[in-house]
Amino acid sequence: MSSKPSVLFVCVHNAGRSQMAAGWLGHLAGDRVEVRSAGSAPASSVNPVAVAAMKEVGIDIADQKPKILTTEAVEAADVCITMGCGDACPVFPGKRYLDWTLDDPAGQGIEAVRPIRDEIKTRIEGLIAELFPEESRA
Repeated sequence: MSSKPSVLFVCVHNAGRSQMAAGWLGHLAGDRVEVRSAGSAPASSVNPVAVAAMKEVGIDIADQKPKILTTEAVEAADVCITMGCGDACPVFPGKRYLDWTLDDPAGQGIEAVRPIRDEIKTRIEGLIAELFPEESRA
């Protein structure tokens, strides 16, 4: 892994879970990590309820756009985290892959999306501790 790890979040529509995860990682890790997200079948826009849930915790993802998953994006990532995209994500030797089972916020109200948002935050905090173990020992 380079001095600045690259993390790619992948879900089907790149409109909810992966966008919230990218928002959390960017917020909590700052510029120490290159953060990207993509989808195997991207939606036309980010889920407005996901945007609202993130705004409640002070993170603005309203300007994000769903992007198509490319082989190049996976190749460039040190860590690829899938969230319900099944076998759509190409696999390359030497990459670290994680599959996070999370409820899909699509079609859900804010009350259902908040716990998904909070679970993503917990997983992101764990990921940061793994990426920067020297900080967790300090």
